[in-house]
Amino acid sequence: MSRRLAAVLALAVVPWTVAVAGTVTFVFPFALVDPNTGAVTTIFDYYVRYTTTLPQYLRAWGIGVGCYLGVVASVLSGRVWDVEDRRVTAGLLVFAGLTQLSLAYGFSRQPGRFGVPVGTVLCLAVVWWYDWPAIRLRTE
Repeated sequence: MSRRLAAVLALAVVPWTVAVAGTVTFVFPFALVDPNTGAVTTIFDYYVRYTTTLPQYLRAWGIGVGCYLGVVASVLSGRVWDVEDRRVTAGLLVFAGLTQLSLAYGFSRQPGRFGVPVGTVLCLAVVWWYDWPAIRLRTE
């Protein structure tokens, strides 16, 4: 496995946003996790079972996960079939990171709450470290 693929897959197991409102909730790409109670709410349950209308900033989580799944598919297709446009992969990863910025900002606008967009920093770091040299070389 390449280091780039490992870095992209590692993004699946780190919290993308840390939401603090008296207690801490970790927003992973796959679920909300409350370490105090051990409660896990999958993204499917969150969007399909428990909520019907969500504020825009909460919908950003699902959009980011969709972008991230596109990144994983793109990187895997590059490894398996040698078919990947790294500009598309990098763009999707940038969008995935920016959605967490939106989520943290929306959450932080509520009194007594704040969000830390960890995923934004990590996604942009992966793009900068692994994809920026290839993008820059291609455009020169």
